Amino acid sequence: MSMTDGTGPAGGAVAPVSDTSSDPLLRPRRHGHVGRPLARIDGPLKVAGQAPFAAEIPMAGMLHAALVCSTVARGRIAALDTGAAEAAPGVVAVMTHRTCPRLSPPPVFLSAPKAGAGDDLPVMQDDRVRWNGQPVAVVLAATHEQAAHAASLVRVRYDIEPALTCFEEARARGTRPGEFMGEPLHVAVGDADAALAAAPVSVDVVYRTPRHNHNAIEPHAVTCAWQGDTLRLHDASQMVAHAAWSIARMFGIDEAQVVVTSPFVGGGFGGKCLWQHQILAAAAARLVGRPVRLVLTREQVYRIVGGRSPTEQRVALGAGRDGRLTALIHEGTTPKTAFNVMPEPFILPTRSAYATPAMRLDVQTVELDMLSNTFMRAPGESVGTVALEGAMDELAEALGIDPVELRLRNEPETDPVSGLPFSSRHIVQAWRAGAERFGWDRRNPVPGVTRDGDWLVGMGCAMATYPYYRMPGGAARLTLTRDGRAVVEIAAHEMGMGTATVHTQIAAERLGLPPEAVTFAYGDSTLPGVVLAGGSQQTAAIAASVIAVHRALVAELLTLAGNDSPLAGLGPDEVGSRDGGLCALAGPGRYESYASILGRALRDSVRVQASAPEPQETRERSMHSHGAMFCEVRVHAVTGEPRVSRFLGSFDCGRILNPRTAASQFRGGIIMGLGLALMEETRFDGRTGRVMNPSLAEYHIPVHLDVPEIDVIWTDIPDPHAPLGARGIGEMGITGTGAAVANAVYNATGRRIRDLPVTLDRLM
Repeated sequence: MSMTDGTGPAGGAVAPVSDTSSDPLLRPRRHGHVGRPLARIDGPLKVAGQAPFAAEIPMAGMLHAALVCSTVARGRIAALDTGAAEAAPGVVAVMTHRTCPRLSPPPVFLSAPKAGAGDDLPVMQDDRVRWNGQPVAVVLAATHEQAAHAASLVRVRYDIEPALTCFEEARARGTRPGEFMGEPLHVAVGDADAALAAAPVSVDVVYRTPRHNHNAIEPHAVTCAWQGDTLRLHDASQMVAHAAWSIARMFGIDEAQVVVTSPFVGGGFGGKCLWQHQILAAAAARLVGRPVRLVLTREQVYRIVGGRSPTEQRVALGAGRDGRLTALIHEGTTPKTAFNVMPEPFILPTRSAYATPAMRLDVQTVELDMLSNTFMRAPGESVGTVALEGAMDELAEALGIDPVELRLRNEPETDPVSGLPFSSRHIVQAWRAGAERFGWDRRNPVPGVTRDGDWLVGMGCAMATYPYYRMPGGAARLTLTRDGRAVVEIAAHEMGMGTATVHTQIAAERLGLPPEAVTFAYGDSTLPGVVLAGGSQQTAAIAASVIAVHRALVAELLTLAGNDSPLAGLGPDEVGSRDGGLCALAGPGRYESYASILGRALRDSVRVQASAPEPQETRERSMHSHGAMFCEVRVHAVTGEPRVSRFLGSFDCGRILNPRTAASQFRGGIIMGLGLALMEETRFDGRTGRVMNPSLAEYHIPVHLDVPEIDVIWTDIPDPHAPLGARGIGEMGITGTGAAVANAVYNATGRRIRDLPVTLDRLM
């Protein structure tokens, strides 16, 4: 077993690359560019302020837009007075349902291959109000300040209708079975109830998680203009191809008439998709015949962009006295709307976590009159592991077995639900290496007895898991020039996670070129491919496309080389790339440079396009990333204040393509998990359906002083069934983190907190 150190020098900072460094993070790998800690190529642009975001794209004659949002959950607009707003300085127009261009309903995500909308509700097409926060008017003015002031002058009166906004009331009226990605959220293996009743040792507990809202550093923004019959839209987006297709459907035009660009995104965790603000900006631009910029305020992000729904989860575990599970029940309820297809799928991590002969997993839903909920980093897994791994900790205590050992005893040999073999599963190595590095053997199993002055100290652990996805539709285009430069083009996304950097490395590796000779073009719907940044699958999807298009390039180059080339007679599988050219794998002496091949063919460049094969690997094997999360907390004995003092994530995610960007992704997910555990909670008024804390002053997220040193390590064992051996990592860090924190709090205090977040009032 070998684990790779994911930390840098003191304080977790990553030093400049040094070929002679003794730090394993910084040493180049033997396989070349892939595996090296190359710094993000977009970093200098962002640091220098030269990276244009959606709200910074200049357009001549541009107007600024401001929204007016409803303050009731359900009803009709009885009166809408825009006179004062229209008379305000700088105002050009006020768009309402009476003047908005006619639009078809948005194609809701998953209803079609390129559908990208958060819901299928009409966008300003009638006088109906369907949730508290729905846009009811758009003010267009010469400056942002003028538009915002005029929006405050719009007066709206409503005929209020009864709305169902209370989770508990809706549940009392009855639930319905949940579905996720077209599949029922229900699993039954054996008779779980009978097995639970017969188990020598059991726990049966309920965990609750609250609503969560997206809070990316960059608020949602769009700058757009109609140029003839073509709509150009600069957006902060995770899905440019989906947005272009969906917007075209709404406006009744061809997909090619909508160009969506998104070169830089200031964070996107499932919320930077297609919501009403992009549609309204495009409609307003058509109405007035001028470019329009619309930037949501921080409060409006809470009103218009969906987040994570609350959950109530029951986990019941039965086990023999040796700790081996005999029954596993994970079931509960979560709200959604009638207008989307996204219940919080909290049972997902349980399907493949542990071996058991009897299992029942079930998600029930209720429908509320609220803003449609949506994907938020690790939907299902992030909150599902809170309940599952909390219950596993409780079972370990009931059995008197170490929590790490209990998990190791219940490792499945094959997928517990499908029976498929795992593509690669090395979580045992991750557990053991993580426990050793963290000093788990120093943990006192007796809760509430370890102190450091006024601070109670405890340790907790939890399993992390996230499935491997690779979505179809990954076409790519590759252009190679005679002077040894290459451009890879695909409609993918860079939201700060290192996509452009990693795929520059991958392309350079396959082409035998230095990374500085490769350009990775992305974030433009006119480029080939239908790749969205979500489900931790973009890296695998793009890698498969790059592999396919490189193979097509090699085939074309061999054709161009002709019979006079040293490579004559060889096929694509018989050659490799090195030193700016192709060589025979069986005899590297048979080599010809790209310049020579293209010169002989009298070509300055060659361009090819190809698509990745369908993701057959997921149909033949159970594929998941895994991790072991370790947390140390300190809880003040007098005030009840909880502080995370140490955290370690030990990951098994296949091959790590860039240690520097991977470490950043792991740490970022863990930090988001700390927020989930200790502070994040959307306060939702069940009487009115209104979010009560729509600001960073009242919705708390971790800041620097809340985050300790975070250590990350990984196995770096390639998955033989994934492109380049890599599985997704972007959502791994948040899974298991909430449970590890809550379990550590219990070890420190003896108080089991099953309703997140773990705030000091619950610990007093």
